[in-house]
Amino acid sequence: MPDVPVDEYLCTRIRRAEQALMAHHEAVLRGHGLTMTQYTVLLTLSREGGMSAAQLARACGVTQQSMASVLSNLEGKRLMDRAPSPTHAKVQVATPTDEGRAVLDRAYDEVIVLERALTAAFTPAEHASLVELLERATAVLVDQTPAGRSR
Repeated sequence: MPDVPVDEYLCTRIRRAEQALMAHHEAVLRGHGLTMTQYTVLLTLSREGGMSAAQLARACGVTQQSMASVLSNLEGKRLMDRAPSPTHAKVQVATPTDEGRAVLDRAYDEVIVLERALTAAFTPAEHASLVELLERATAVLVDQTPAGRSR
């Protein structure tokens, strides 16, 4: 076993950064009555237009069963509607309601503050390097994930 302290492991540092990011976003979103996944769904729908539950599950990195629950909750809050697909009779297409877009806009206005603060913490060259390093780290993490355990 190597003599590297656990707090110096890259995986530990990535996990700590991810936990800090999630804690921030969850605190902000809770003030708008949203979970992180609900926010991600509304953000995805606002950018991509109407999508099926299966498409949203893939885009948000959750199972179809989890997405069904998220969509039901958003529909119950009147933040999203579902209508039959014009091309597939058995498929429902989700779209945000006006209230869903308004809640998303208010939440986004707070979430983007952190993005701007993070961007400002680095020079443009550091920012570009960090983005490239994170992409490379993500590729290694994905590559090292056993096939049977990924979503």
